[in-house]
Amino acid sequence: MADYKYATLAVHAGQKPDPQTGAVNVPLYLSSTFELTGIGTDRGWDYSRAGNPTRDKLEEALAALEGGHSGHAFTTGMAALSALFAMLRAGDHLVCGKDVYAGTVRLLDQIVSGYGIEVTYVDSSDLAAVKAAMKPNTKLVHVETPSNPLMVLTDIAAVAEIAHSVGAELSVDNTFLSPALQSPLALGADIVMHSTTKYLNGHSDGLGGVLIGKTEEQKQRFLLVQKAAGAVMSPFECFLVLRGIKTLLVRIRQHEENGQAVAAYLESHPKVTKVAYPGLKSHAQYELAVRQQKGFGSMMSFELADREAAGWFLAAIKIFLNAESLGGVESLASHSATTTHASVTEEQRQQMGINQGRIRLSVGIEDKDDLIADLEQALAAV
Repeated sequence: MADYKYATLAVHAGQKPDPQTGAVNVPLYLSSTFELTGIGTDRGWDYSRAGNPTRDKLEEALAALEGGHSGHAFTTGMAALSALFAMLRAGDHLVCGKDVYAGTVRLLDQIVSGYGIEVTYVDSSDLAAVKAAMKPNTKLVHVETPSNPLMVLTDIAAVAEIAHSVGAELSVDNTFLSPALQSPLALGADIVMHSTTKYLNGHSDGLGGVLIGKTEEQKQRFLLVQKAAGAVMSPFECFLVLRGIKTLLVRIRQHEENGQAVAAYLESHPKVTKVAYPGLKSHAQYELAVRQQKGFGSMMSFELADREAAGWFLAAIKIFLNAESLGGVESLASHSATTTHASVTEEQRQQMGINQGRIRLSVGIEDKDDLIADLEQALAAV
């Protein structure tokens, strides 16, 4: 289905009618085991950790949406990252963007580095800094673009060229934009990662993660981790994500319309000192966003004077919910320093540029006028 446009792929990739019943939705196969056809032969499945028909269809769909060779679904986004890093070996070097999700930093600093893997954090928006961080033993460069929560962009094509110059792979966390708004593999990246919990599922009712590679070698690598480590997405969670991606494009359109309106409102408010949203022309990397992305999405962050001001704001919101996560149909607001980045030290947060007055917004699909009115009354309480 590679020749179809995205809206058609989202509805039909991996989701053909069931040949036995004609069901238009992929059946939910809750079986943990499958009858074998003989000694060493089967119908394509033997045990659900190694493969499940529902998971297979989700992985096929996600690979198609990202233009990849294969998809691999895991229990959470962090499980997907763990699988990505699992193929590094003692003595290997990993370069990671410095302002990624703090859970990624925690995984790298407290677990992965303990295996003898060297980790270097770098401002991935600074190509000279990325180039300077490369070593002969660099095997992987991992970035988020836009970053969480500062919305800093990385030039995917340029960083891919730098990584490839030393024989390293580039992986891109594409969670904030989804395949609807950014295609890292087409820009030169080697691997795409998503927390499917977010926009791909879209309804805040299931956890999951996915890795999408572009080569057969990567496929075999990730299949091994799935089978050997076992953190595979359950059939029911796969069913939920398959349902979610059918409406991804129409949801993203509303998310983005609302996001642009909210960002413009915040930028004009006197109590807001800074807004980070690549769709604003005031964003330092607006031109890169226009060139690299197919849209600006609905993730942003902004700064109030201090922690007390942030507390007043979060206590006053009514439609926006004071909650972690993102990408669901409902609008969410969170205090970055005590939620997404609570697991790193205050010194690290300062180095990342995350202060106590920063609020991250995931703008949902509610009426934009109602959302702006909610922000207005909440800011009035600050």
